[in-house]
Amino acid sequence: MSVNKLTKILIANRGEIACRVIDTASRLGVRTVAVYSDFDSGARHVELADEAVHIGASPATASYLNIDAVVAAAQASGAEGIHPGYGFLAENAAFARACENAGLVFIGPPVTAIETMGSKQASKQLMEGAAVPLIPGYHGDDEADATLEAAASDIGYPLMIKASAGGGGKGMRRVDDAADFAGHLAAARREAKGAFGDDRILLEKMLVNARHVEIQIFADNHGNAVHLFERDCSLQRRHQKVIEEAPAFGLSAKTRTAMGEAAVAAALAVNYRGAGTVEFIMDSDQNFYFMEMNTRLQVEHPVTEMVTDVDLVEWQLRVAGGEALPLKQDELRTNGWSVEARLYAENPAKRFLPATGTLHHLKFPPASADLRIETGVRQADSIGIYYDPMIAKVVAWGTDRQTAIARLSQALGDTRISGLVTNLAFLQQLLQDPEFVGGTAHTQYLDANLDTLLGRLPTIDASVVALGALAQYQELAAEHADPESPWCSNGGFRSMTAERLRIALAAGSDRYVAQLERRCVSQRVEFSIGVNGAGPQHFELLTSAPGQLRYRSNGVTRSADYARTNKMLTLFIEGNTLNFKIEPDYTAPSSNTSALGGGMSAPMPGNVVAVLVKVGDRVQAGDTLVVIEAMKMEHKIVADKAGTVTQLPYGVGDSVEENLQLAMIEA
Repeated sequence: MSVNKLTKILIANRGEIACRVIDTASRLGVRTVAVYSDFDSGARHVELADEAVHIGASPATASYLNIDAVVAAAQASGAEGIHPGYGFLAENAAFARACENAGLVFIGPPVTAIETMGSKQASKQLMEGAAVPLIPGYHGDDEADATLEAAASDIGYPLMIKASAGGGGKGMRRVDDAADFAGHLAAARREAKGAFGDDRILLEKMLVNARHVEIQIFADNHGNAVHLFERDCSLQRRHQKVIEEAPAFGLSAKTRTAMGEAAVAAALAVNYRGAGTVEFIMDSDQNFYFMEMNTRLQVEHPVTEMVTDVDLVEWQLRVAGGEALPLKQDELRTNGWSVEARLYAENPAKRFLPATGTLHHLKFPPASADLRIETGVRQADSIGIYYDPMIAKVVAWGTDRQTAIARLSQALGDTRISGLVTNLAFLQQLLQDPEFVGGTAHTQYLDANLDTLLGRLPTIDASVVALGALAQYQELAAEHADPESPWCSNGGFRSMTAERLRIALAAGSDRYVAQLERRCVSQRVEFSIGVNGAGPQHFELLTSAPGQLRYRSNGVTRSADYARTNKMLTLFIEGNTLNFKIEPDYTAPSSNTSALGGGMSAPMPGNVVAVLVKVGDRVQAGDTLVVIEAMKMEHKIVADKAGTVTQLPYGVGDSVEENLQLAMIEA
């Protein structure tokens, strides 16, 4: 079987989904065209595609959401079709119509299906006619406040106010009491108007402790429609999914069959074509109700692919090219279990506030038949302010649920990220949570138990701080080592005189000061490290390499990895990731040892306006080295000791952040 009608497609998206589509298209011999914004000029999806077209400035509204620019890029490149991915324009009926008007194949459903299912009101009315179970609620045309308030009273509390035109938690409010309804309604209308340009509202009965179970469907232009079974996406924060799995734990065969049949009925009712997902809410008795239909590929589609051995993107390309579905319903099977974790640049402790920064260190375990790593970024790429902060999806398969969870947990433990805050440790804790492991987690579980879950995250104790100080020492020694110094040799040098160094690290609001003493005894390199004045811990450094420590402490041999930037030190210990901020105010070793050097740092973000010395210059303590301008004032960076300037990382005109080292001096 071959794709006959599509030989070249444009992917109207970015990040991991663009890379995912390119992967399958390339395997099928379909040429790909990427589009990119200013921010994404060097992005991974641009590198992987056969061609790439610049479509605008960094904000999505000026690039990935610019319908005219995307369509023009497709026409100019000679692409025959456009794959929208998910997000951005994927469920935009105007975009699908613009593709058709331009003679381009839209690799998705018909415009009418997008329009109907994109309206929660219209979709629920259609589903009601197709006998698809609906959650009690109101989705009528009369949107008067009084009408909605009366309907809310009939439905009963608690209930959900939802924006008719959107998703992703926008315009969504839970109401527990009639006295609060008017205020929540006004707020939901405002948010819906701002997010979707449409302030229409619907009401739904709130199911307490419910599960989110969705069905993957597929239809072609030949009257065929099938479902590819279910996914459980109940672990959510702020109505956005965190961990997904297939199949759904504990689902009876009767419920599975009924949900699949209802999802196919929904697809047929709207004359669907291509990949789609019908989302249901399910109570503790496995009564299920239609929530909405996503007329696109879902973020979590890999778990379905791994248990069905089906490439859904390949099916999309074949169906868009006019072919019939490759398999009939009775030919589809599931095998084993798959679990996916969404790895984000975000801070769970700050209610999942998105984070930005550079991925100074990024390493995943190797992919295999049992482990998929889907990412749109590489080491040294940046997570910016313009787009979703997803770093990767890590997806594991196992013969059973326990094996899949264990494999995913191991993969996350072997993942190495530094340079910004992520939810990596939080995901690892979720996979060990009793409610999740027992299959009893529900859609409100994560939000309701966030403080408890955060309390289980790995903590930083004196032994971890000591290892952090040892890693920082090793980095400083490598940067400023004197080849003639006996301290740089781990050979037969003997001394009863200790080298001393003070290193300051911070984690959150906690600050730690470590006092290191280093001795060479025969062939051994030994350290005594005290933290915040406490008694020292003793380490024997066995072997060391950049980013690695192998040591013995209290008779036990262990290994740890680390990554360091100018401002952050990240330790990877026994599957845990722990971040320290490197404080600039460490002191040099005592005078009877060779110096490791010091650093002069920016007191605040600013711009370099003058560099008054050169590398190799001899300076005295107090000499001005660099001048930065911040908040319309100039700040002098002065030498903290006499010595030789060894590094000047920034020049005039460079922007610098707080605590970046602007000069290094070797005493």
